[in-house]
Amino acid sequence: MITELGQFALILAFAVALFQSVVPLVGAARRWPGWMEAAAPAAVAQALLVIFAFAALTWAFVTSDFSLSLVWANSHSAKPMLYKITGVWGNHEGSMLLWILIVALFGAAAALFSDNLPATFRARVLAVQGMIGLAFLGFLLFTSNPFLRLAVPPFDGTDLNPLLQDPGLAFHPPFLYLGYVGLSMSFSFAVAALIEGRVDAAWGRWVRPWTLAAWMFLTVGIALGSWWAYYELGWGGFWFWDPVENASFMPWLIAAALLHSAIVVEKRESLKAWTILLAIIAFGFSLIGAFITRSGVITSVHAFATDPERGVVLLAITGVFMGGALTLFAFRADDMASKGVFGLVSRESALVLNNILLAVAAFVVFVGTIWPLVAEMVFDRKLSVGAPFFNMAFTPFMVALGVLLPVGSMLPWKRAKAGRILRRLVPAAVLALAVGGLLYAVQSGRSALGPVGLMLGTWLVAGAAADLWMRKGNGGLSRLGRLPRADWGRVVAHAGLGVCIAGISAMLAWQQEDIRVVQVGDRVELAGYELTLREVNRVDGPNYVSTMADVVLTRGGRPVGTLHPEKRVYPVAGMPTTEAGIDNGVMRDIYVALGDPQPGGGWAMRSYYKPLANWIWGGAMLMALGGALSLSDRRYRVAAGAARAPRAEGVPAE
Repeated sequence: MITELGQFALILAFAVALFQSVVPLVGAARRWPGWMEAAAPAAVAQALLVIFAFAALTWAFVTSDFSLSLVWANSHSAKPMLYKITGVWGNHEGSMLLWILIVALFGAAAALFSDNLPATFRARVLAVQGMIGLAFLGFLLFTSNPFLRLAVPPFDGTDLNPLLQDPGLAFHPPFLYLGYVGLSMSFSFAVAALIEGRVDAAWGRWVRPWTLAAWMFLTVGIALGSWWAYYELGWGGFWFWDPVENASFMPWLIAAALLHSAIVVEKRESLKAWTILLAIIAFGFSLIGAFITRSGVITSVHAFATDPERGVVLLAITGVFMGGALTLFAFRADDMASKGVFGLVSRESALVLNNILLAVAAFVVFVGTIWPLVAEMVFDRKLSVGAPFFNMAFTPFMVALGVLLPVGSMLPWKRAKAGRILRRLVPAAVLALAVGGLLYAVQSGRSALGPVGLMLGTWLVAGAAADLWMRKGNGGLSRLGRLPRADWGRVVAHAGLGVCIAGISAMLAWQQEDIRVVQVGDRVELAGYELTLREVNRVDGPNYVSTMADVVLTRGGRPVGTLHPEKRVYPVAGMPTTEAGIDNGVMRDIYVALGDPQPGGGWAMRSYYKPLANWIWGGAMLMALGGALSLSDRRYRVAAGAARAPRAEGVPAE
């Protein structure tokens, strides 16, 4: 019964989304207050209906209702409760329902927390958000219904993909979707501004918190996915340049550019057209990510489905939204002339350069991701674009961005004297050069990647500290606590990028690897540590059977810890997984993955020494923390300052 009610709630949500898409838009065009005011309750109603549908599907998974086709295909009665719940979004249909839930929640949030927006603009924003919900609700109901029943319910299910039965993957998709789908609000604000023909400083202030929230969630989601790949897959890497990884990374880059560009619109009323275009493209990349994940056109271990028919529908949805928004953008180009004038050396110019670097970097990733598909369709050739291309083509733009950030963030608006700022950054530059020089001298016969990466990371962290010190002025340390949270957020985020770059560079440049067959009692020397295989045992898990090794880690004869790498087999799904044993540390990880038993006796074992590995995810969390600090600044909360914006003529205040 609950399942049928969930199905009915989705149908009602579709009807409400249709109402939300049409009525407020007509009301805004005709200046009918009642029709415009209907947008907010419609958005809230849609969210409540989708929440109920999602809860009904979750209940089916929790109670192991195998009469539901989706539960049968993605769950099992012996599965731990956490993975029964995460099984809701560990498949195509459930993940699309999660996508729609987040669209509806963002729409409801805009309805509840945007009372100070002009009535016409608010109505149009909610109408566009309703259109997005309408499109995906239609896609779900007509092509991917999660509430389909089986004629003869089986006794048990076929289990969830074992790779998804992990805490990292339990939280990775919700955060990722909060970022993906959160960019729909930036898109809705952009399209509403184009319809009204008004992009000004107030609009830049309104769109920033939504973009910031989406970028922050996307940062956490990408970091969780990278962390999961690192310890779960047993290959010792953190990023593979997989098409689906790239599909989340491209909107992250564009959203970062949009954040910086919106600052220029807010402060100087410049870059209006470019900022609107970025808002459209950012959500467009999110739609492309949904297409890549679910169409099967590009092979990926992360893909939910390989159904070309669904892919065609998603491609059509992408074409309608992107084509419509870009057409509207072309018609309104004359209404987005910039007002602010600024010199070649100024914060505005630095932000423009920042945007160029981020946008070109995203374009490089897009070309590398989509080129195998283009080559197969146009040239009938099967190609593979891997890490070497992305590393060589993408890295220079990130290096240039890292060099620019400390300088650009300290430049004044409109016109600046570069010499004055550079003098303030001399200590940071000296420290960075000293770190790079010292590391280059210490290492012997290795590439410059490690020293250069650590030097760049030091430059970013020290530059952020210099920025903070400059803003302190003559007020003493007590003034630091009174600085706006947005300033703290920017500094923390830039420092987080520096920490992340340092971790990536050190790990790629100085990691050590040992692969061999070991017998019980054998000892492996690795980077000054000793790894001894003490024993290998069979361990029964809740829904798997594990072959677990005990590997004793010592250094100089002193015990450091015991690692427990595993090979798990899930009997129901018939799939094995690798669980790495990792001794985590601030300065290094010791990483061990257990392989298969060998015909001549012993076990295959891969051991890695990974310097500064945890700096990668620590830096990502610092970036997200910086976003959260900025979002908490009262000046940049949703609709902050909107009350000062002029209202549409003839529309009463709400």
